[in-house]
Amino acid sequence: MTLGTAPAATLRAFLAGDEVVHLPGVYDAVTARLAVASGARAACLSGAVASAVGLGLPDLGFVHGSQIAARARDVVPSLDGVPLLADADTGYGNALQARHTTRVYAAAGIAGLHLEDQVAPKRCGHMTGKAVVGLEEAAGRVRAAVEAGTDMVVVARTDALSVEGLDAVVARARAFAAAGADAVFVEGAGVDALAEVSAALDGRVPLVMNRSEAAGAVEGPATGNPSDETLAALGVRLVIHPVSALLAAARAVAETYAAIARTGHAGAVPRMAWDDLTQLVGLDDQLVLEAAYAEEVAAR
Repeated sequence: MTLGTAPAATLRAFLAGDEVVHLPGVYDAVTARLAVASGARAACLSGAVASAVGLGLPDLGFVHGSQIAARARDVVPSLDGVPLLADADTGYGNALQARHTTRVYAAAGIAGLHLEDQVAPKRCGHMTGKAVVGLEEAAGRVRAAVEAGTDMVVVARTDALSVEGLDAVVARARAFAAAGADAVFVEGAGVDALAEVSAALDGRVPLVMNRSEAAGAVEGPATGNPSDETLAALGVRLVIHPVSALLAAARAVAETYAAIARTGHAGAVPRMAWDDLTQLVGLDDQLVLEAAYAEEVAAR
């Protein structure tokens, strides 16, 4: 059985298009509904965010794919068909585990995953002290994910730029393309590196870019802040924003708790109205259904 075909087809169509699609990070049903309400055409689920929200731990390899898949099962229904691209870290083992992870993700309704070439346990892509596996092992993980029989979008990520340099990145990008990756994701790449990789791939495989505050300011030197037009010309089709929503939410929650501790209420803190939240999660629709079922019972 092929799993997750429709959302995967949508995500694959974005990769085949000629414009940049931005994927905000989501991590629960409410953030998923908010992303859809904002007009997001796709969303992403970060391993770092899953580790922070689910475990209260940093992105140092504590979270497993089974936990990310479980979180996705909470998120996907509230996306209403908007495709989800999820972090698969290193695949959680060798090629065999990467294949299994791909199937678990597809069963959870995930449309696509990005799979990286770090050694396990991995580290957040913007941390020092990273190490990558050999090119053959990295490409083997990608091939295993592609051949897992799920029709999921497979984005092959490399963290080699800060470890082995641009020549190694180009070699890995070519190997990932040969292994059947739908897109290549070079962690920490700025415009110059993206241009080199795009030229090496001769436009055959699109690129994914990470615009994450984990690198510092989004406008910082690690990733830059190029326009969509510039990125599209370089072959970038997806830009992920994995941690932006969590950082905004964490600040708002911290301010709310501080206000309650200081004044005994949260009145001075900007908040969504309760009625807006209940509307977001479908209260009106549920009440209509409740009334319809009650009428049906009464008519018997």
